Amino acid sequence: MTSKALTVPAVALGTWAWGDSGEAGDGYFGSRLSEYGLREVVEKAQSNGFTLWDTAVAYGMGRSETALAQALTGYDRSEYQLSTKFTPQIAGDGDDPVAGMLEQSLDRMSTDYVDLYWIHNPADVARWTPPLIPLLKSGKIKHVGVSNHNMEEIVLADQILGEAGFRVEAVQNHYSLLYRSSERAGILDHCREHDVRFFSYMVLEQGALTGRYSPAHRLPEGSSRAAAYNGILPQLQALTDRMGAIGEDRGASAADVAAAWAIAKGTTPIIGVTKADYIDGLIRARGIELADAEIAELEALADAADVDTRGWWEHEM
Repeated sequence: MTSKALTVPAVALGTWAWGDSGEAGDGYFGSRLSEYGLREVVEKAQSNGFTLWDTAVAYGMGRSETALAQALTGYDRSEYQLSTKFTPQIAGDGDDPVAGMLEQSLDRMSTDYVDLYWIHNPADVARWTPPLIPLLKSGKIKHVGVSNHNMEEIVLADQILGEAGFRVEAVQNHYSLLYRSSERAGILDHCREHDVRFFSYMVLEQGALTGRYSPAHRLPEGSSRAAAYNGILPQLQALTDRMGAIGEDRGASAADVAAAWAIAKGTTPIIGVTKADYIDGLIRARGIELADAEIAELEALADAADVDTRGWWEHEM
């Protein structure tokens, strides 16, 4: 068995956008990033207890992992946790593609182990789960999670690992006010009942739920997220306005409220961070306690928006 239970901060830090090349319009987010700016993010996050960094090979085909390692230079390995992923859809044809992809990740991140290793997408659970077992036994990975898996796939992965004395300790799925399929499918209840940590990603819907964007102020043109969200911004206005009002009463923003909602639902939100001042919002979100009536109101407004933000890579839960 793994020697220690998985323990994580209230919020994990996402580096999906760190896989962009840094030029506006190039990559999923169209983010302008610099090595200096990302170092500022790391320093502020680490000093405020946000020490779990989530990345993946698929984020810029290794660029995110490399950028993260550079930004963490100088920190002792015990001071932070690394979460990265095996993506079956980009696996090679070697004797052991899982071990091969992990070794590449370890090399890019200048480490000899990963705290949390995920099967990124469920191409073939029975094929891709068993190769994790020797990596757990060797200590190269400390804990295993599954991402974008439905209930049947989660149970199967857990059964396979269980036969070797391990288990699925985390689930990472798209979960936001606008997309609650994991809740409706019973996955959140399953995680609570089995002491599995549920990580919610796209909590801010790539910026659409931050309150910074509206029909008059659209997401950066030329990026994939602009194509996905700019057309539905009018439908989100009532929700983001109410999120902003709830936040204003607490000296917080709509984005802080979105993160606080995810925490209140018993999940660990993975929030993308590309600027140091985003950490201030996470500090506020960590301290916000939403009333049950506020949660219900936000969810009703989200349902009324009647939008589908399921990603092209996701299947039905």
